[in-house]
Amino acid sequence: MPGIHLNAVRSARLVPFGRPRKRDSLMGIVFYDLKGQDGRNFSPYCWRIRMALAHKGLDFEHRGTAFTEIKDLAGGKFKTVPIIENNGQVICDSTKIAKHLEDEYSDRPSLFGGMAGEALCKFVHSWTNAVVHPGIARSVILDIYHHVCDHDRDYLRTSREKIFGMSLEDVQSGREERLEDFRTSLYPLRLTVRSQPFLGGEQPNYADYIVYGALQWARTISEFRLLADDDPVFVWFLRVGKLYDGLGREAPGYY
Repeated sequence: MPGIHLNAVRSARLVPFGRPRKRDSLMGIVFYDLKGQDGRNFSPYCWRIRMALAHKGLDFEHRGTAFTEIKDLAGGKFKTVPIIENNGQVICDSTKIAKHLEDEYSDRPSLFGGMAGEALCKFVHSWTNAVVHPGIARSVILDIYHHVCDHDRDYLRTSREKIFGMSLEDVQSGREERLEDFRTSLYPLRLTVRSQPFLGGEQPNYADYIVYGALQWARTISEFRLLADDDPVFVWFLRVGKLYDGLGREAPGYY
């Protein structure tokens, strides 16, 4: 694989919007994020929205929520996060939230760049969920278990072992042997970011945040390196993480 020096990250064109700050909940958006031990935020879907809020330059109140606490939000209406409260609306699901932010704050930088970009993000969403997420999950599921809040561990083990049909230990076993196949699955992404700074072109858009959220998920909870330092995908990952005053890179993680 042709190498790209990590110094190439420094040449990335960063969008000039700062890190989202906590704000008085009376002023607008409340963002419910998944939290683990030591307040670590690791959900790939929540990272999509954290980056989207920064892209829009929006302040928000951040509320970390454990898996088993989600049922207490919004009157028990939802089973997953991210959730946002905004202007009297309560919205769950990262895709719906991104669309809401785009429509509600149309005067701010676009997440999609028009209907064509929004349609393309649907493909990136489907590809990430079908290809990237399963490969990552099988590589770090036991690491996730060790990073969730103590009172979430029974829930996580029971629910995920039901999905996989085996123990978490067996799911993650053999990840070293599967690593090359996972890296190969990222070939379309690798070709794209080898020739342009972001999936969105010269500037990032929501497609970047969809895939970034998946790789940030792994970085925040596992020492297992999914990407080589000279992989163009890793260089792109660092570039996106440096956006918005290093929002992604400064979050607790292993590399």
